[in-house]
Amino acid sequence: MAHPFHRLAVELREDLQAARERDPAARTRAEVALGYPGLHAIWMHRLTHRMWRRPWLKLPARIASQVARFMTGVEIHPGARLGRRLFIDHGMGVVIGETTEVGDDVTLFQGVTLGGRSMSTGKRHPTLGDRVVVGAGAKVLGPLTIGDDVQIGANAVVVKDGPAGSVMVGVPARQRKVTADLFGAMDDPALYI
Repeated sequence: MAHPFHRLAVELREDLQAARERDPAARTRAEVALGYPGLHAIWMHRLTHRMWRRPWLKLPARIASQVARFMTGVEIHPGARLGRRLFIDHGMGVVIGETTEVGDDVTLFQGVTLGGRSMSTGKRHPTLGDRVVVGAGAKVLGPLTIGDDVQIGANAVVVKDGPAGSVMVGVPARQRKVTADLFGAMDDPALYI
């Protein structure tokens, strides 16, 4: 079994590589490592989440997460579960709630909220599958499930589950039929920015 620090180092390298692969403006590994606040927020979360799992470290984890929020403009609750190779592009204003679960290879743009709709305890934040893309300013609210390969348009407000492979747009967000004519290779920049 791998040592916890080895696993953490692997995750950090994967996060760095994901940012380089998904941001066409990324020129060098050093630039990404030193100048990407979304990446810094993810790295800090990797640490605070490990702290959060120990009852005596919950308060220090919360304090450290607020320092990360101050430094990066990205608020990630230490209890949130983030998958591998998450990329937060630009980052400012991103909020990820305590019971959020994010799959692998997910991309979030600036201003995204993965939040709750109630003040009750228990699961109150969304679960995102693998390879989900959430456009700038989108809000995904409540204990809903977003399937694998879903694309959520910029400024959409999602309050219902999103089936795998769907495109969710609008306020409130509705599933939109995907055709080659609509998005070509499914890489329309207008969907995200």
